[in-house]
Amino acid sequence: MFLVSYLIMIVCVLVSVAFVTLLERSVLGYIQLRKGPNSVGFMGLLQPFSDGIKLFFSEQTYPYMSNFFIYYFSPVFMLVLSFSLWMLFPQIVNVYNFNFGVLFFMCCTGMGVYGVMLSGWSSNSNYALLGSLRAMAQTISYEVSMSVIILCFVIFIFSYNFMDFMIYQSGIWFLLFSFPLFFCWLSSCLAETNRAPFDFAEGESELVSGFNVEYSSGGFAFIFLSEYMNIIFMSLLTVVMFLGCDLYSIFFYMKTVIAVFWFIWVRSVLPRFRYDKLMYLTWKVFLPLSLNYFMFFSLVLSLLMLNV
Repeated sequence: MFLVSYLIMIVCVLVSVAFVTLLERSVLGYIQLRKGPNSVGFMGLLQPFSDGIKLFFSEQTYPYMSNFFIYYFSPVFMLVLSFSLWMLFPQIVNVYNFNFGVLFFMCCTGMGVYGVMLSGWSSNSNYALLGSLRAMAQTISYEVSMSVIILCFVIFIFSYNFMDFMIYQSGIWFLLFSFPLFFCWLSSCLAETNRAPFDFAEGESELVSGFNVEYSSGGFAFIFLSEYMNIIFMSLLTVVMFLGCDLYSIFFYMKTVIAVFWFIWVRSVLPRFRYDKLMYLTWKVFLPLSLNYFMFFSLVLSLLMLNV
């Protein structure tokens, strides 16, 4: 039953990735005062599927000097990691209870660096290698502050299970007494998923893309799917940790859609950061703030437990 429910969820996630791309292109079109996708089907609803079919059926090319085996399997590795993250989806009727979900999430996000690094290095291209190096430094740096932010809330729920966030937020959302941490978390999510204004790993608006510059057809589609699956999962995790995690309600999914929309809106209105400012932001702002919050929360909980 777990395998069946997991496979159904993965199919739903892949379909949602298709419609998130449609939403992104439509929102960018409205904000930039130009047309969005409106060609195939009613309101362009079939456009994502036609784009996917075009990608998978176009010619697969590879650089002659590339490390062929690693070059081909790096996008598959990134996609498998994104699939693994979705095992953490908190299900009420849970045939597979993930008690150490927070630790598993940290492990998977840490492993994601290797996919970016190997895809850039195996292409044997200077541009791809530079993009992968920037992505590695950015992702590793932001993982530190992101892990401390998660630990701030782990000490509240006394568990590594994401389902417990629903129990402990039944009375009050964690957002209401950790507002600065919420903004640190949102910025860290942008950096972890390589989204604008922190898209140094890709640099889509430049002439040459980043670590995926040598990929075409299926390999590029796998990297694209992996990125957007991570965006949807980070939006879901934002709702779980800060916005109540009310799994019984339709509002849980509406809040997830709003978080996804926020990723798209930020891309359309903010210019790209300078790289040194990006690194300064996490080491000099986010990390000290999250560490101070962690010590403050630990002290408050210790005093409460002593009084009890």
